[in-house]
Amino acid sequence: MAKTLHSKRHRRLAELLTERRKQAGLTQAAVARALGRHQPFIANIENGDRRLDVVEFLVLAEIIGFDPYEVMREIASIKPE
Repeated sequence: MAKTLHSKRHRRLAELLTERRKQAGLTQAAVARALGRHQPFIANIENGDRRLDVVEFLVLAEIIGFDPYEVMREIASIKPE
């Protein structure tokens, strides 16, 4: 299996998370505070430098307020490299 960090799917996931956060009117710092983390944690996710596990993804969806299934369907539609 090819590495997934920096793959097309991973890059698109980072873009979608950034888009959803901005649409919700939240800053990286606000999301980080809700997670009990520091702002660079969110920056690393949005820059594609940090991978998320499923549970972290679901927590982000709850905090930001987006449908995780919708995002996953879009990611799944991208052909793997």
